[in-house]
Amino acid sequence: MKPLSYDPNNTGLVVVDPYNDFISEGGKIWPRIKDVAEANNCVPHMQQVLSAARAAKLRIFFAMHHRYREGDYENWKFVAPIQRAAWHRKSFECGTWGGEFRAEFVPAKGEIVASEHWCSSGFANTDLDLQLKRHGIERIIVIGLVAHTCIEATVRFAAELGYDVTVVRDAVADYSDEMMHAALEINMPNYASAIVTTSDVVEALAA
Repeated sequence: MKPLSYDPNNTGLVVVDPYNDFISEGGKIWPRIKDVAEANNCVPHMQQVLSAARAAKLRIFFAMHHRYREGDYENWKFVAPIQRAAWHRKSFECGTWGGEFRAEFVPAKGEIVASEHWCSSGFANTDLDLQLKRHGIERIIVIGLVAHTCIEATVRFAAELGYDVTVVRDAVADYSDEMMHAALEINMPNYASAIVTTSDVVEALAA
């Protein structure tokens, strides 16, 4: 692999779903992710990448899942299984602690929060692509949750749209080692130009 290099003029960091429900003790989904996330230090690595990106003057974008509101999905003709699960769990419920950004990932002034995605891709039916293009972004670094759903779907969609994509493998997590393996070793290599570690990205951003 050629040495990593990121131009802050055309590179953005995309942080996917840093909600309390996902990555904080007491969150609704944290118990399912905890073992894998703690094994690879996912949350501290997410913080390191975010800090390094901010220090390098990269544009920061947040791709957040739809926060559940009363009445969601009830009159939909078709509800995907992943949406049905979110409906039943009331995942990331609007107005609750679980539906808030974890404190370390609250967007800073000038950082962009894209419109919420309803399924898995941060791009589908949102303004993320528009926001990236308006800011001259051609390359993205992706971190967050969950590897085989929102991360993989966002990476695939980004590649379809022509972005060069880096995934930080130890700044994502999943429900099991098998799911992580499928996402990082089988599926995403078809779409991501680089799948690297936090230390790789931090070093490249500091160069």
